[in-house]
Amino acid sequence: MNELRNPMIEVADRELHEECGVFGVYGVENASSLAYYGLHSLQHRGQEGAGIVSVDSDGRFSRVKGSGLVTEVFREQQLRSLTGHMAIGHVRYATAGGGGEENIQPFLFHHNTGNFALAHNGNIVNAHLLKRYLEDRGSLFQSTSDSEVLAHLIKKETGKSTRPRIYSIIDALNMMEGAFAFLIMTQNRIYACRDKYGLRPLSIARLGEGYVVSSETCAFDTIGAEFIRDVEPGEIVTIDHHGIRSQHYSQFKRHLMCAMEYIYFARPDSDIEGCNVHSYRKESGRLLWQEAPADVDIVIGVPDSSLSAASGYSEASGIPYEMGLIKNKYIGRTFIQPSQALREKGVRMKLSAVKSIVQGKRVALIDDSIVRGTTSRRIVKMLREAGALEVHVRIASPPFIGPCFYGVDVASLEELACAHNTVEELRIKLDADSLAYLSTESLLKAGKRSELCMACFTRRYPTDLYDEKMEELLK
Repeated sequence: MNELRNPMIEVADRELHEECGVFGVYGVENASSLAYYGLHSLQHRGQEGAGIVSVDSDGRFSRVKGSGLVTEVFREQQLRSLTGHMAIGHVRYATAGGGGEENIQPFLFHHNTGNFALAHNGNIVNAHLLKRYLEDRGSLFQSTSDSEVLAHLIKKETGKSTRPRIYSIIDALNMMEGAFAFLIMTQNRIYACRDKYGLRPLSIARLGEGYVVSSETCAFDTIGAEFIRDVEPGEIVTIDHHGIRSQHYSQFKRHLMCAMEYIYFARPDSDIEGCNVHSYRKESGRLLWQEAPADVDIVIGVPDSSLSAASGYSEASGIPYEMGLIKNKYIGRTFIQPSQALREKGVRMKLSAVKSIVQGKRVALIDDSIVRGTTSRRIVKMLREAGALEVHVRIASPPFIGPCFYGVDVASLEELACAHNTVEELRIKLDADSLAYLSTESLLKAGKRSELCMACFTRRYPTDLYDEKMEELLK
């Protein structure tokens, strides 16, 4: 889910963010409460806003949404107002150039063929063209989100009220290009849809006599649901009183899962297309040692997403793994930093070096990626100030040289340190003793995969970009 905006807008100094996560429940009592716990498990995928829409036995839709964490948006009284055995939910990050309550999902639409709600993870790269097409035919958009485009396409393509809605959904999805995992809820059923490239994850599980759908499998464990299978690329799964039914809207299918799901975004206890995320990261650490060994005394990882890779690097090398960096888990989501001095202190509030561990040691610092390089430079400086004799930086992914147009909020080459510096130039800027990256070949090998979307590492994009400014940026 991305705002319809100029993709070249420069973003602030911050971590990489996934756009959002989706969760759906069908045929289970107190569905909204389960959706609440599911969204809580997906909180790492979006911390700026959350929402739930439910449908009761009379077909009435109810919605609660707001800015903030899941625990801040939903109170007990609000959850009680979301009655019914069916619900879908959404967590999101606000991206550069957009935001506001109107963009918080799920969206709820009223139509003479029946009301429906919609939640989306990903980004539609031809959204600007589709929006223009729809506005020329009378559509009025209520948000700046590309997710709303699907709803208008469904309504526009519904020529006859007697026509089953799935045919309108198929027509709409075939007009869209990009990355998406959609949940569409009518008064009787939930449709789970995944893009034909398989860029974003979406899985189904059984819970009692009902079903749940989630961006990540970690949410299933939270509510005691049993994983059934992934939604396939180019597939629409219909969940209703008939059970699960499948229909493929496209015969073109790839398995180009976003590599960053494995490297950074997904929780380590999630399985993505049959591969556990922790196991993938640990194997990538082993492969990193093979490709870029370091003559050091200890191995440390940057909390939290790099700890698995650090452990794999340590095991493969036989060099002891130590907790040389500690993350403060109680830092708030926002931290006002009015001056450079306070910004520097903000990094130390989030992360601190364990002086007694790193002092007098040669350190291999394992991280998952380098975006701007600002945080990496500060961490290297922090380790040196704590007494580290040498700091050898090892990155469990290739150099980040291309913006992502599929739902990761990196939309400008200006913020990508690797796009403008050689490895040696960046090593000097980081003040590291050495710097090395994992190869794209090892990204595939770590998950025993034949393909992944690695556009941010290769600038080879699986889709047309449908935007002259995007194309010009990459020349």
